[in-house]
Amino acid sequence: MTVLDPDTPTGWAPGADDEDDPTEDMPLSMRLSIADTLTLGNATCGFMAVYFTTTGILIPHLMGSDESGMARHSAATAVILMLCAAVFDLFDGLVARKLRSSPMGAELDNLSDLISFGLAPAYFVLVYGMVADDAHQRVAAVGAIVVLLAVVLRLARFSCVTLKDGTFQGMPSPFGALTVVSIVLLELPFVATLLAIVGTAWLMVSRVEYPKPRGPLAVAMLSWIVAAMGLLAAWAFDAPGGQLLLQTGCALQLVLGAVIPLFATARRVNNFRGNRRDARAAQLP
Repeated sequence: MTVLDPDTPTGWAPGADDEDDPTEDMPLSMRLSIADTLTLGNATCGFMAVYFTTTGILIPHLMGSDESGMARHSAATAVILMLCAAVFDLFDGLVARKLRSSPMGAELDNLSDLISFGLAPAYFVLVYGMVADDAHQRVAAVGAIVVLLAVVLRLARFSCVTLKDGTFQGMPSPFGALTVVSIVLLELPFVATLLAIVGTAWLMVSRVEYPKPRGPLAVAMLSWIVAAMGLLAAWAFDAPGGQLLLQTGCALQLVLGAVIPLFATARRVNNFRGNRRDARAAQLP
């Protein structure tokens, strides 16, 4: 049943003036921009990472399987899917700036990031707590919740806070997710692993400024993601030196996660001191 507004002029029906707008009758899929399609690819990769973590690691463990090769392949596949999600997240922003994005682009981006860089790494930590020999399941569950809530808070703050162009406040969620899974793959003692995961979650909700991946930095990030995929593939197929290569890559990810905040803090301190010197110089006669 169609209900007309009493203030609507006689002879006018809703949609009568919309015949010249061809997008009005288009299905939803036709209204999505190219950037939105890349964002949906991000969400798909995150969901499939959860799938491979469940079917290849958790279920075989619960069934008492001792086949470590399958778990290694599934773990590598899950992390590679998170890396693919990061690639989609990198390119959807670039495409949106070059072409266009739909009005729901920002919401799609936040929801997809929550799946790929919140749920997927948190679930990875949770499963690690269930299958690792020296892990404590309930404590690992707390760590997983901390990671998930950190990403939720970070994405919510990103939607509400306006920052100067070219910077993020807090560690970006894709970088944080990759740091979390790198910590797990390093196979450190459980307490050290948990502390590093909680520290990464804190960095995601901190006020430390991180540069946005644009220009040469975007190329460097993409190159690093491709290299990480190669390291994971070598480890998954038990290539000679694959374990060492993977540990080296994971350690480098942790070093980057720790060094960037130090550089950002040092730069902020230097800027603060420079502003104080300029203020004092301006007060001198």
